[in-house]
Amino acid sequence: MAVANRGSNQLSLEQPKNGVEYVLSSMDKMANWARQSSFWPMTFGLACCAVEMMHVATARYDQDRLGVVFRASPRQSDCMIVAGTLTNKMAPALRKVYDQMPEPRWVISMGSCANGGGYYHYSYSVVRGCDRIVPVDLYVPGCPPTAEALLYGFLQLHRKIRRNRKTTLWYRK
Repeated sequence: MAVANRGSNQLSLEQPKNGVEYVLSSMDKMANWARQSSFWPMTFGLACCAVEMMHVATARYDQDRLGVVFRASPRQSDCMIVAGTLTNKMAPALRKVYDQMPEPRWVISMGSCANGGGYYHYSYSVVRGCDRIVPVDLYVPGCPPTAEALLYGFLQLHRKIRRNRKTTLWYRK
């Protein structure tokens, strides 16, 4: 929906013009709600950030209330959490796992090592950020980031999923 100015100083939301556009925008909202309510990330723990990722699954933080359930298989997951130092030897495996994930897929880079190499940035065997291998949707900073930071990252990714407009883009082509 677009914001339109209708002769006054107030901004109002423009409503869909016909029935098809209304149905498609409603389908977008319903599909995005389902995607964010059944959010299944795959853990790709490489170093100490993986311990903080495990803390999110405990009862104290209760990731289940957000619909987050960790999966071990890339074919059952819609998000990958890269947590820790990514080395040159592990980079092809990361790309292969990413390619096995179904569309739509998202990637969370967790920790300063996954974000930009971190403490080992100048090492010859470290990839300076997992965004050089796979497209990253969300960066969670910290060394290691707390479980609260990862939960906040989940909420931000839910917001990004909610804004996704697949069918309306298809309709306008």
